[in-house]
Amino acid sequence: MEEAGTISAPPAPSPAEAARGGGVLHVALIGNPNTGKSTLFNALTGMRQRVGNYSGVTVERVEGRYRDGDALVTLIDLPGTYSLSASSPDEEIALAVLTGHAPGIDKPDVVVVVADAANLERNLFLASQVLELGLPTVIALNQVDAAEAAGIRIDAVELTLELGAPVVPTVAMRGEGLDVLKSAIRKAPALPRPARQFALPAEAVAAMRPVEQRLTEAGFNPSAAGMEALRLLAVREVGRHLQGVPGLEPAVTAARAQVEAAGLSPISLEAESRYGWIADVVDRTVHRAGTGAKTITDRVDAVVLHRIGGPLIFVALMAIVFQSIFAWAEPLIGAVEGIFGALGGAVASAIPEGDLQSLIVDGVIGGVGSVLVFLPQIAILFLFIGILEDTGYMARAAFIMDRFMRSVGLHGRSFIPLLSGYACAVPGIMATRTIESRKDRVATIMVLPLMSCSARIPIYTLLIGTFIPPIAVGGVWNLQGITLLAMYLLGTVTALVVASIFKRTLLKGQARPMIMELPPYRLPRPRSLALSVGHRASMFLKKAGTVILALSIVLWALATYPKTEPAAGLSDQQAQEAQLANSTLGRMGHAVEPLVRPLGYDWKIGVGILSSFAAREVFVSTMGTIYGVGSDADEGSSTLREKLRNERHGSSGAIVYTPLVAVGLMVFYVYAMMCMSTIAVVVRETGGGWAGVRWAAFQFGWMLALAYGSALLVYQGGRALGWG
Repeated sequence: MEEAGTISAPPAPSPAEAARGGGVLHVALIGNPNTGKSTLFNALTGMRQRVGNYSGVTVERVEGRYRDGDALVTLIDLPGTYSLSASSPDEEIALAVLTGHAPGIDKPDVVVVVADAANLERNLFLASQVLELGLPTVIALNQVDAAEAAGIRIDAVELTLELGAPVVPTVAMRGEGLDVLKSAIRKAPALPRPARQFALPAEAVAAMRPVEQRLTEAGFNPSAAGMEALRLLAVREVGRHLQGVPGLEPAVTAARAQVEAAGLSPISLEAESRYGWIADVVDRTVHRAGTGAKTITDRVDAVVLHRIGGPLIFVALMAIVFQSIFAWAEPLIGAVEGIFGALGGAVASAIPEGDLQSLIVDGVIGGVGSVLVFLPQIAILFLFIGILEDTGYMARAAFIMDRFMRSVGLHGRSFIPLLSGYACAVPGIMATRTIESRKDRVATIMVLPLMSCSARIPIYTLLIGTFIPPIAVGGVWNLQGITLLAMYLLGTVTALVVASIFKRTLLKGQARPMIMELPPYRLPRPRSLALSVGHRASMFLKKAGTVILALSIVLWALATYPKTEPAAGLSDQQAQEAQLANSTLGRMGHAVEPLVRPLGYDWKIGVGILSSFAAREVFVSTMGTIYGVGSDADEGSSTLREKLRNERHGSSGAIVYTPLVAVGLMVFYVYAMMCMSTIAVVVRETGGGWAGVRWAAFQFGWMLALAYGSALLVYQGGRALGWG
C-alpha cells in the first residue's frame, strides 16, 4: 500500500496570482445540494450579486462580493454537486472552475466547501476531492443546529486536524459563524496544503503515474494531477476541460487495463478508498447521542410522504398556489393599473396630440404597462416556489413524483427542472444538467416548455379575468382559480404523456433509479426569500424593459403607418379601426387570418400570435397597442378587458371573444413554443451546432402542430356541442 499523503507547504504565488492580488480575493463556493450553500452565499453577499452564464454554456453563473476590512472578496457560487466526477454538465463546470480551465474565470484563491453537519460522511467525499486539488480550502460545517437537534455533535477542532483544513461551524439561516468564516477565508492562502489523506493499493499508484505525468505537463500541480488521475479511472470519457491534454486518453485507457489486471475495479476504486478513509474520520470526530427519538422532520414526513396522503397534499398545495395568484394579487394589480393609468393621463395632457403622444402613451406606457401589471402575480408564484425550496418540501415533491416520472420513462431528477419550468423554461432547461443520462436530459428538455411558465400568466389572467366568471365552487374555490389550475395541469399531463412517447421511440432507454437526499424541514429565511424573489422579478423587469419595450415601439409603428385618411362621417372609434386595418400591422394580420379563422380568431388575434413568437407575454402588450389602451381615458371603454368583450366581427357583427374562443386561445398558448430565449437555450443544451438546431426545430414544429390542433379541437368541438 502507498503511504497516506502529508501536509505540504503552500506553493509560492504565481506571477498571475501576484498581479491580480490588489486587495481582491477570489473565492469559490461549492457543496452538495441541500447543504444551505445558496443561503450561505446570500448571507455573505446580500444584494451585491450579479447573474450571468458561464462562457460557452447556459449554466447560470452567480457571483457576489463582500468587504473584509480593506480587502474586497469576490464569491462565485458553483453549481451544487455530489462529487467532481464530471459526469454531468454542472459537475464539469465546477471542476473546470476549480482547476482554472473555465474560460473567463480566474482560478480561485480559496475554495469554501459547504458541508451538511447532519450528513457529514456523504459530504466529505466532495470535500476530500477539493482538498486534493491543492487549493487553499475552508470547510463551512453548515446546519450544525439541525445536527445537534438530531443528537449529533462534531468536534470541529479534531476534524480540522484530520482534514488539514480549517473547519468552521455555521448556521447560514441565522447568520451564525459568518465572521469566523470570513476570517478563515482571509487566512487560508497562507496555510499549508494537505495532500491525499488516504492510501491506495501500490498497483493503482503505479498504473496512475503516466496519467499524472500527462496532467502535470499540462500545468496541473502534483496534488491536483493525482486527484484527476484517480477520478479519470472511473469516468466514461475525458471531460471537455482535459480534451486538449496530449496523450491523456491513451494513458487513461492503459491505466484502467492495469488496474483491472491487478484484480481491482477502476470504477469503484476511488469510492472504496475515499469512503474507507471517511469512515475512520467520522468515527474519530462525530459523536452521536443515540436517543433514537423521532425528529420533527420524521413526524412531518410520515404525513407528507404517505403513499396516498402525500400526492393529495401536493395537489392541494398546488391548488392553493394558483388560487392565490388571483386572490392575493388583485389589489396589487389594481395599484399598478392605477399608476400606469395616471402616468398615461399625465403624459397625454403634457404632450400635444399627435404621433409623439401616441408613441409614448399607446406604444411605450400602454404596451409595457399592460405586461408589468402582472408582476404581482409573477412575484407571488416565485415566492411560493422559494418557500417550497427553502422549507425542504421541493425535494419531497420530487420524491412523491418519482413514481410518476418513472412510469413515463423519465428520471426522477427530471421533476425539479419540470417544476422550475413553472417559473421560466430557461432555468428549468439549465437544471437538466444534473441528469446524467443524455437521453433522459433531452427527453426532459423536449417537454419542459409545456410547463406553464410565468410568461403565460399575463395571457391566462387577461383571458380568465375577462371571460371566466368568478363563480364560487364548493364554497372555497372559484371558477377562475380552477380554470388557471386546469391550464397548468393540462400542460403538465401533456408533458408526461409526450415524454412517455419520446422515451419509447426517439429517445428509448431505461430510466435510472433516483437517489436524492431529503433535507430537514426549516423555516424559510425572509431575507433569502426576498433576494430570490427580487432576483427573479428583476429578470422579468429587465425583459419587459428591453424586449417588450422595443417590440411595443415596433408594433406601435406598424399599427400607425402608413397613415389612412378617415372617411367622412366616421366616429373616432371607427376611424381608429380603419387606420389599424390598413396599417402594416393590419395587413400582416389579414394575411394570416385564413390560417387562424378555423380557430375562431380574427386578424387582430393573428397579429397578437405573430408578435408573441418573440416572447409569449408580448401578446398582451400587442392587444394593448391594437386596442389603444394607453389613450382609453378619452373613450368609452377604459380597460383592455372591456374592449375585448365589446369586440365584434366587422362583417357579421358577431362577438369575437366568446368564452369558447378564450379557452381555445389559452390552450393554444399552453402548447405553443413561443419564446426565442428558450429556443436558443434548447439549441445549446442539446449539443449546439446543427444537432442543436435540429432538436430545437423539431421541438418548435411538434409543439406548434399540437397547439393548432388542440385549439381547433376546442373551438370546433365546442361549437358542435352547442357551446359556441
